[in-house]
Amino acid sequence: MRKFIIKRILLSILILVLSAFIIYALLRMLPTSYLETIAMNKSMQPGSKTYTEWMEQLSSTYGMDKGIIGGFFSWAANAVRGDFGDSWLWTVPVVEKFNSCIWLSFIMGVISFFFELIIAIPLGIIAATKQYSRTDYAITIIAIAGISLPTFFFASLLKLVFCVKLKWFDLGGLIGRNYDHLDSFHQFLDKAHHLVLPIIVLVVLSIGGLMRYTRTNMLEVLNSDYIRTARAKGLSEKNVIYNHAFRNTLIPIVTIVGGSLPGLFSGALITETLFSISGIGFVSYQSMKAGDIPFSMFYMVFLAVLTLAGNLIADILYAVVDPRVRIS
Repeated sequence: MRKFIIKRILLSILILVLSAFIIYALLRMLPTSYLETIAMNKSMQPGSKTYTEWMEQLSSTYGMDKGIIGGFFSWAANAVRGDFGDSWLWTVPVVEKFNSCIWLSFIMGVISFFFELIIAIPLGIIAATKQYSRTDYAITIIAIAGISLPTFFFASLLKLVFCVKLKWFDLGGLIGRNYDHLDSFHQFLDKAHHLVLPIIVLVVLSIGGLMRYTRTNMLEVLNSDYIRTARAKGLSEKNVIYNHAFRNTLIPIVTIVGGSLPGLFSGALITETLFSISGIGFVSYQSMKAGDIPFSMFYMVFLAVLTLAGNLIADILYAVVDPRVRIS
């Protein structure tokens, strides 16, 4: 196991370097850059330099005058030392801006992922054990609806019903108008109240895929020979399903769970935008749109690291959930 982990870590480092270079090259080839906006604004000031002169000065300051290969190694050298530069759009250090918005998206992601697991997996098991019953059809309809509903439509529908009609929630934002007059506990409750609808959107639209995936794998396991043998030995149906079938169903589900790690940090662009929440999804979109290379580079490399870590964790968990799996 130790040799496997070391080998996978070294391979992941190589993949990370190649991924970072591809990301940097693509960002450098974007048709827009925030530096162009800065240069244009400065060149329009009375007595200022020309646009071309400002572009040359700013490009030299931020290392954009180098080629893609030279610029990447310059960025990588600074990144290894923990220096990711300043965000062009937000005018603060990249790590500072990232730290200010990532945790809100992370909290939303963790809560929604928790409810996704405790709702989707049991419903998938129930649908598989009651195949072609009314319960199975009802769960399938819910799953298909969750997969098919567009985020903007479902979020707008919830806002119309619960914000406009019932007036249970505010239309957007993270805090209410009386937030500054509340004590710390009620400030926490106020923020939690504003996150209810966004989390509902994330949960409802994500349970469908995992629910169908669990059902499909559970049906495949239930039709296996060893399940028939377990039933022939007189084991209770509950014992057969949860002690024999479900554990083997966990193997492919672990892959989904491990691959979901980056999603906890990536944010939800559409949901955050519709509910006026400045999470990492919304901030990264604004940075990408403005051509903010330092922030976009840090954010996407960060997601690449999480993706590689998630795959490694999934491989290790295989041996945990199934004793037949041994890594040599």
